[in-house]
Amino acid sequence: METAPIALDGFLDEETVPGDLHGSTARFRLTVSPTDERNDEMILPCTVTDPELAHAAIHDLAPGDKLRVTGYLQLPRTPDEPMWLVVVALAVLETAPLLSDPDTLATAVIERYGPYVCWFDADTPDVEVFTDAGTWVGTAPEPNGISELLEAFEERQTTNGD
Repeated sequence: METAPIALDGFLDEETVPGDLHGSTARFRLTVSPTDERNDEMILPCTVTDPELAHAAIHDLAPGDKLRVTGYLQLPRTPDEPMWLVVVALAVLETAPLLSDPDTLATAVIERYGPYVCWFDADTPDVEVFTDAGTWVGTAPEPNGISELLEAFEERQTTNGD
């Protein structure tokens, strides 16, 4: 009995790396969250064995890209083996935002919280918060205030019927 491939949407966790010396295979980690809740997130290791697809994965993908990967889930046979996805197709659903100022890159960090994206700048305690669709949520006066900001935003969305 042949297993059917599965398709998953997720975000590229970090740079894609070659799986061998020639770059004919590639490896990457995909952050998958079926419910957009941080507690449900999973980091899934992925392997690409098709040389053309591996080349594209190594040279065309950037951390933060939203991907749809299709492949076969490899379950561990022993407790010390990892679970991974053998990717046979991938598509970029959304590219990660480009940050053009190199000085800003060195002092700022983007962090995902489920369906929210937070911009932490080392020069200020303020935290800018957006939805992953780009809608501005607000500014938290400090990192500890993010949860209050998100709760208030979600209450406004529920009240407005959005």
